[in-house]
Amino acid sequence: MPLPKPPTKLGSLLQAPAAGAPEALAAEAELETAGAAEQPVRAAKAAVASARGRGAAPQRQEARATAASRARSQAPSTPGQSPNPGPRQASLLAPSRSAKAQPAATGPQALPAAAAASSPAASPASPAASRTVLPAVSPTPSAVAAAAASPPASRADAASRAGAPSTRRGARAQAPAEPGKLFVLDTNVLMHDPTSLFRFEEHDVYLPMVTLEELDGHKKGMSEVARNARQASRELDALVAGVEAGIEQGIRLDHSGHREARGRLFFQTRAHEARLPEALPQGKADNQILGVLQALTQAFPERSVVLVSKDINMRVKARALGLNAEDYTNDKTLDDADLLYTGVMALPEDFWDKQAKSLESWQQGGQPFYRLQGPLVAAMLVNQAVYWEAPNATPLYARVREIRASTAVLQVVRDYTHPKNSIWGVCARNREQNFALNLLLDPEVDFVTLSGQAGTGKTLLALAAGLQQVLEERRYNEIIITRVTVPVGEDIGYLPGTEEEKMSPWMGALDDNLEVLNQSGSGNHGGEWGRAATQELIRSKVKIKSMNFMRGRTFLNKYVIIDEAQNLTPKQMKTLITRAGPGTKIICMGNLAQIDTPYLTEGSSGLAYAVDRFKGWKHSGHITLARGERSRLADYATEIL
Repeated sequence: MPLPKPPTKLGSLLQAPAAGAPEALAAEAELETAGAAEQPVRAAKAAVASARGRGAAPQRQEARATAASRARSQAPSTPGQSPNPGPRQASLLAPSRSAKAQPAATGPQALPAAAAASSPAASPASPAASRTVLPAVSPTPSAVAAAAASPPASRADAASRAGAPSTRRGARAQAPAEPGKLFVLDTNVLMHDPTSLFRFEEHDVYLPMVTLEELDGHKKGMSEVARNARQASRELDALVAGVEAGIEQGIRLDHSGHREARGRLFFQTRAHEARLPEALPQGKADNQILGVLQALTQAFPERSVVLVSKDINMRVKARALGLNAEDYTNDKTLDDADLLYTGVMALPEDFWDKQAKSLESWQQGGQPFYRLQGPLVAAMLVNQAVYWEAPNATPLYARVREIRASTAVLQVVRDYTHPKNSIWGVCARNREQNFALNLLLDPEVDFVTLSGQAGTGKTLLALAAGLQQVLEERRYNEIIITRVTVPVGEDIGYLPGTEEEKMSPWMGALDDNLEVLNQSGSGNHGGEWGRAATQELIRSKVKIKSMNFMRGRTFLNKYVIIDEAQNLTPKQMKTLITRAGPGTKIICMGNLAQIDTPYLTEGSSGLAYAVDRFKGWKHSGHITLARGERSRLADYATEIL
């Protein structure tokens, strides 16, 4: 039989503006209540699509429910036989196969399943899907993003809980968030830096069970490694404490107050099946960690699983197996030692020409001062040494005393290269030594760091300035010298005697320099105390202390010299500097090219750490001594060897 014409309301509905959404819903209800199998389904579908475009989703669902109830009550049917709708109406009412709810994936498949559910390619807009009335259940974009950014164990839980109506035809599916990295930590990283758990920002951290076993085996003793192992264990205990849910879901790293860590911590809770080469013994701890790394890499190919270790050989083995491995670099102050702050700045050749109009000068306390302005000030720091040299011109050697906005105040330094200004018979032999003596003898500077190659005069200058201020000026009570007892070669074993007697073999450099100063100070340029002082008097004012007994002490009016500071860790450096009381001055000296402490590099040394942190403070200064002054043989050996 011929199809009836569409109602008038439907024709007006197809041309109505957005405000006509209620009329479209009424037309849809009228069409659905016709009850005949030959009703114009195509026109009804067009009306429904038009109503959808006009944003009347809630009213449409209510009208559809009313129309369906009317159709069931008015549709003709024979006794004992259910109504048989037409093929098009059946396709409109029956849910399509693609719209059925799929079970959420769990375990390692959680992230790929969630990503596939949200991608446009996984759910194409087929005709059958466009006729679907019943909503399909699929993960929401927010749940997919959370699963992608979450660790392996928590993704399955997030994907299983995700359930929301699927996106309609024409709507764009949101892409899943990029998953963060998963860092597998070696034991030596925790023993090197106990707070390394909180240094990976938004990424996740994974601890194999063998790492915990090795950490437990190194916690006994009084060494630095044992202390770090105990601190790392306390950090882990603080993270685990108070966690009600299972640790398989991961523990938030900011749970213990470290807000900078936004990732999660995972422990190995089950055995992993990994196939390592037969040449690698399975019982070795390093190989077990490599097996865990390989299993995680295969289980989560969508994530970047990286081994973090201070062991170079272990990183090489991991890369040989095709696995990702990195060194722990978060403790490094800088990547290249050449970028370390030198404390010395050369002024440009046209300095006087550019500053001739704006430069101010005056005298104060017998020393000239300059005030300059301009873009050059932005590169300066307080207590930084600046110099200007030119042929046939008077050089300028000054120190930055104050910086305010774009204005800097320079103070011309005292010339300790002249014999009349010698300190215990010692004169500066180059400009860096002159800058160093100005910092060492300034009572307003409480912390001085000196770095440089062997033979540049670091220990000699520090001792000469100390004897001058202790014996001549009586600014400090005594000189305290300490250093790290790290042998260059094999250890000679236990040493007899008292604390100072045990430290005497480590203080050979002190004895050599004291001998030079005693001979120089007994001349005419040493002053009254220098001429009258004997070797015993000097020894009475110089104390040798061990670093092992520094914790808890407070030095009052002391001149403290920390020799070989390049072998200190940042934590040890902090422990020593915080011992300073009122009226105490601390001098740190070292050569970054002669580091003997294991796992320490030029970038992670305590000396580099102190230089970088204290630069620009008005009560500290740093000078890098560039020229060796020991002998021509030592200078040539340093250059060619």
